[in-house]
Amino acid sequence: MLHMAEQLASSRRPRLHVGLAQCESEIREAQKLRYRIFAEELGARLPTRTPGIDIDLYDPYCEHLIVRDEENGRIVGTYRILSPQSARKTGGYYSETEFDLTRLQLLRENMVEIGRSCIDPDYRSGATIALLWSGLARYMAQGGYRTLIGCASIGMADGGHIAANLYSRLGEHMAPPEYRVFPRYPLPVERLFNGQPAELPPLIKGYLRAGAYVGGEPAWDPDFNTADLLIMMPMARVEERYARHFLERKAA
Repeated sequence: MLHMAEQLASSRRPRLHVGLAQCESEIREAQKLRYRIFAEELGARLPTRTPGIDIDLYDPYCEHLIVRDEENGRIVGTYRILSPQSARKTGGYYSETEFDLTRLQLLRENMVEIGRSCIDPDYRSGATIALLWSGLARYMAQGGYRTLIGCASIGMADGGHIAANLYSRLGEHMAPPEYRVFPRYPLPVERLFNGQPAELPPLIKGYLRAGAYVGGEPAWDPDFNTADLLIMMPMARVEERYARHFLERKAA
């Protein structure tokens, strides 16, 4: 009986696949997922002209990494990826709306930006996150890109105290001074810090464990009501065991 139950549980486990969106309908489905998570679940104010879809001026220039549940065809996780070539076409990276990236100028030739990361609530597991990261690692390796950047968010439902407390603990993860970035709308960390314990969001914790830097002080994003950190991951810093895991992992 126990063996049969284990088999049934295994058979019900979703079959997930990660890859770049190959058509407009897949991109649109990923944008609908983003809207459901960011606007409906988290309350973000999204500047979209199409109801129910999260799309901005960067989307047409991005590639869209998706995780799909093969059994029901649902897209259950996504990242959007802006290559350095596409960033030149748009005039810059999305992160530049929140941070001054002047000190990263020499890295731009091989610097990829990721953003709009989200996962369907029913699929928020280590397996889905690992698949997204394996797709990112393959993208970086195949393109010969050396640096990955992106804004990682901390919710501010409490007014920003958690974000300030978390930032105060990240000193060992700060980027070298020559790679520091500067927020355009700084979070008033000193005023909001109250010393209360706070848990790092799983995504940020994963980035740091893999070898990422925190680029500098957090910026306030009023549309998403989040405190954003600029995460910078030189691929050379990604520990060998993580790189091997990301590149070799198959669908769960």
